Amino acid sequence: MPEIVETTVYRLDELSDAAKERARAWYREAGIDHDWFEFVFDDFERICAILGVELRTVPVRLYGGGTRQQPCIYFSGFWNQGDGACFEGRYHHARGAARRIRDHAPDDADLHRIADALQAVQRRNFYQLRVSITHRDRYYHEYCMAIAVERDSPTWQDMTADAEDLVIEPLRDLARWLYRQLEREYNYLTSDEVIDEAILANGYTFTGSGRRFG
Repeated sequence: MPEIVETTVYRLDELSDAAKERARAWYREAGIDHDWFEFVFDDFERICAILGVELRTVPVRLYGGGTRQQPCIYFSGFWNQGDGACFEGRYHHARGAARRIRDHAPDDADLHRIADALQAVQRRNFYQLRVSITHRDRYYHEYCMAIAVERDSPTWQDMTADAEDLVIEPLRDLARWLYRQLEREYNYLTSDEVIDEAILANGYTFTGSGRRFG
């Protein structure tokens, strides 16, 4: 025969500290949207377009049928050796990138430095440097990007001796910048304050030990 079992349930703010931690751990595991990084990626795409990085895209299937083009941006994180972010695409000089990046992110000195460094090396090479960026290895960090630099000169001029290094390092810095933004966003979304607000707003209830009930 069916039985009726009574269980006392609690809201988050009614739990003990230890039970709250268990409830938060549940939400971190199950409640964070799988695409929490979407806004970071969107901003990164805009930044790449400003700097002259054309991200490679691949088609992905949509739930309702059809496909869309997804940029080749990768990351893993945030606690293991080898964690990081990287991307694939092509880079060429973008007119006005240093000014435009300051308009887009006026307080971000790292992006300003990256834009200035790329512009400086392009200037010394008459804005003719072209770069291919591909992912290699099984990890996702800045050193997993194979970066090939060439000079597209109509008179077959070689690039300056230091050009390759001076292009590669800012592009690796751009991948490092992306990883920091992802880590910052994840830490914010998984902070106690934000999780508590989400749990209370959704009306989740828990047993006295902090196990999710409803």
